Amino acid sequence: MRIRTTREQHIFRFKTTLRWIIYYLLIFISFIIMTSGTLYKPILLVPLAVGIAINNNLYASAVTGAICGFLIDICCGKLFGYNAVVLTVFCIAANLVFELYLKDRFINYFIITAAAAFLQCRLDYKFYYQIWGYEHVGRIFRRVSMKIWLYTVISSVFVFLVLKLVNRLLMPREHLTIEEAINTNIQSENRR
Repeated sequence: MRIRTTREQHIFRFKTTLRWIIYYLLIFISFIIMTSGTLYKPILLVPLAVGIAINNNLYASAVTGAICGFLIDICCGKLFGYNAVVLTVFCIAANLVFELYLKDRFINYFIITAAAAFLQCRLDYKFYYQIWGYEHVGRIFRRVSMKIWLYTVISSVFVFLVLKLVNRLLMPREHLTIEEAINTNIQSENRR
């Protein structure tokens, strides 16, 4: 293992700090977008939280999920902490699945985000509408919840592209994917 010089340590800290500043700036911009406009708008914080979770460690994923969940609760006027718990669980699960099984590919991110957004919309419908047993409450799920889910899934494409750009520019090179680590290990063994 190579020891980093002081200059490399400063560059590493600078890039990490700048990356997290950009992440939280994107979260703030998404919060502003969610609080303005019409009733039908994507829940941008779900794909953003999942996208941040798949490229970072478990603790950062949990904290990001909780913060984004609290902001969703504020935007949507829900019970404070409800979406924070739900999104924290999704972010931890996404982080573990990507760390252990999946590669950092768009289709994997898209499927995980679509599933997380659907479960979030379904739980929201279940606990805020269906539980009270109103007549024709299924219309809310078909006409409102599914529209919001669809908008969220479509917006996840743009969120992925922005996060990919940020990670490509500011992610430290020591952060290797499993494929890169295996290739590096094979190359070092071939040199011996």
